[in-house]
Amino acid sequence: MKSIVVFCGSSAGHNPVYLEQATALGNALAKRGLTLVYGGARVGLMGAVADGSLQANGKVIGVLPYFLQRKELAHDNLTELILVDTMHERKTKMNELSDAVIALPGGFGTMEELFEMLTWGQLGLHGKPIGLLNTNGFYDSLIQLSHTMTENGFLSAENRDMLLCSDNIEDLLLKLEQYQPPVKTKWITPERS
Repeated sequence: MKSIVVFCGSSAGHNPVYLEQATALGNALAKRGLTLVYGGARVGLMGAVADGSLQANGKVIGVLPYFLQRKELAHDNLTELILVDTMHERKTKMNELSDAVIALPGGFGTMEELFEMLTWGQLGLHGKPIGLLNTNGFYDSLIQLSHTMTENGFLSAENRDMLLCSDNIEDLLLKLEQYQPPVKTKWITPERS
């Protein structure tokens, strides 16, 4: 594992612990020699995770669509800023550049990025570890929902367990390092007409 993509909010949230943990995560990645790949913005948790890595002399690669750069959201001090045309290209490039995924708190955009990576893993398109840094219990409801999906027959336990969770940075990084992808991917069969 050489690089980790971090999906997170472009807002800071109401509780300062979210910014603190984003900064601490960036710092921890740099100290382990891991490249941070993220959305390229200077604001919110995105800016904090980048700043945390840069403060510890880490390598930080941002991937940002041109239309967001024009809104003056681009971080000015990254190791590398890659500009793309669309949000889809952004996700594709971040996937290409990363060996693992961590989601911090965020909104719809963070969820969309996280769920696309989970879906790709479920379908066997990648075997990357995917983790939630469950700061302040932010993801408790999502974790419970994943169990509800399994209990109701919509998600196998094996695929549910692809989502690695911890409220501790070092514990989460260890889980990512030790991850083994599911042996069996989600079945795909044609539906009856």
